Amino acid sequence: MGLLELALLLLVLLIFLLGSGVWVALSLAGAGYVAMALVHPSPGLFLAGAYWESSASWTLAALPMFIWMGEILFRTRLSNELFNGIAPWVRRLPGRLMHVNIFACGLFGCVSGSSAATCATVSKIALPELAKRGYDQRTAIGSLATAGTLGLLLPPSIIMVVYAVAAEVSIVRVFIAGFIPGLMVVVLFSAYIAIWALLNPQKQPAADPSTSFGHKLRQSAQLIPCVLLILAVIGSMLGGLATATEAAAFGVAGSLVLAAVTGSLTWQGFKDSLAGATRLSCMILFILAGAAFLTKAMALTGIPAALATAVASAGLGPYAIIAILTVVYILLGTSLDGVSMIVLTTSVVVPMVQQAGFDLIWFGIFIILLVEIGQITPPLGFNLFVMQSMTGKEQTEIALAALPFFAMLVLAVALITVFPWLVTALPDYLLAR
Repeated sequence: MGLLELALLLLVLLIFLLGSGVWVALSLAGAGYVAMALVHPSPGLFLAGAYWESSASWTLAALPMFIWMGEILFRTRLSNELFNGIAPWVRRLPGRLMHVNIFACGLFGCVSGSSAATCATVSKIALPELAKRGYDQRTAIGSLATAGTLGLLLPPSIIMVVYAVAAEVSIVRVFIAGFIPGLMVVVLFSAYIAIWALLNPQKQPAADPSTSFGHKLRQSAQLIPCVLLILAVIGSMLGGLATATEAAAFGVAGSLVLAAVTGSLTWQGFKDSLAGATRLSCMILFILAGAAFLTKAMALTGIPAALATAVASAGLGPYAIIAILTVVYILLGTSLDGVSMIVLTTSVVVPMVQQAGFDLIWFGIFIILLVEIGQITPPLGFNLFVMQSMTGKEQTEIALAALPFFAMLVLAVALITVFPWLVTALPDYLLAR
C-alpha cells in the first residue's frame, strides 16, 4: 500500500470513528493502532510505551494545577471585583461599560486559563448589569462570547500547555509569546466597541455622573488580589524563579488564599473545584496519550515527512501555506474543541511548517488564535453554548452577534502573519537576558 492510499485510509477511519461518537482519545489511538499494525509487527508495545511516556511527563504536571486554579477562582467573587474595579475608568470611553467585558475577560483569562470559564464567570455579573443600565444586548452578548476566548491566548492558558507538550517546545516561551497578541486582541475588540458606539449613540444609555479620582482608586483596589495572583504566577516564570509547573503550584496556593480571604469558597465549592479539575485533566491527558501514540505511528509510516516534502516541492509560498492552514483550522473549529484540534493535527502539520521555515512558537500562537475563532463558530463553538445557557437565546443569534468580533480575530491572525515579530520579539528579548 502506497503512502497516499495509507493516508486516505487513516483519514477516513479517523473521520468514521469521530463521527460515530467514539471518544476523541480512543479514536486517535484506534487510528494509530491501525497505522502501526500496517508497518510494525508489535503495535501493542508502542501503544503501551506511548501512553506511559505521554503521561509520565513533568511538564504536564502544570496542566491539572492550572486547571484547578481556574476552577477555584470560578467559584469566588472575582468576577464582581473585576467589574467594579474596571468600570470607573471606562465610563468616558465611547461604549463605556461595554469595555469592561473585554478588560475583565482579559484579566480573568490571566488567572483561569480557560475560555469557557472566563466567558461564564464574567458574563454572570456583566450581563445583568449591562441590561439593567440599558446597553444594547446584542453587542454585549457578542463581546462577552468572543472576549471569553482571551482565556486561551493570555497565559497561563491550558491550550498553550497542550500545544507546547504536543509540539515539544518551551511552555514558558509560548506563555510569553501570547502577551503581545493577547493585548492586541483586547485593543481590537475595544476599538470595535468604540467605533460601534460612535455610530450608534442611541443604543447606549446616557453617561454616568463623573466621579472623583480618589473614588476610582478606591474601586480599583478590588483588582489588587487578582493582579497579585497574576504577578505571582507569571512573574515567577519571567523572573526565572519557577518553572511552569512550580508557577502553577503557586497559582493554586494563591487562589486558595484569595478564596479564604474573601470567604467566597465553601467546603462544597472546594470539593466541586477539585472534582471539576480532575475530570477535565483526565480528559485532556487521555486525549494527549492517544495523540502521542498516533504521532509515533504517523512517524513510522512516513506520512508527515512525505507531506512536508510535498509541500516544499509544490513551491507554495509561506502566505499560501498559512492561508490554507487558516481555512483548515476554521473548518475544524466548527466540529472539534481546541485540544482535539491541536493534538489531531500536530503530528502532520508541525513537520510541514518547519519545512516551510516557520517558527514553532509563532505557529503555536497562530493555532491558538484559530482555536479562539473555533470557540465562536457554530455548530460546536463552546462559548456559544455558554452564552446560550446564560441568555436562553438561539445559538445562531449569538453567533451573529459575535460576527464583528470574529472579524477582529481574523484581523489579528493576519497581523501576526504579516508581522511575526509581534509574537517572537518578547520571548526572544526576555529569555535572552
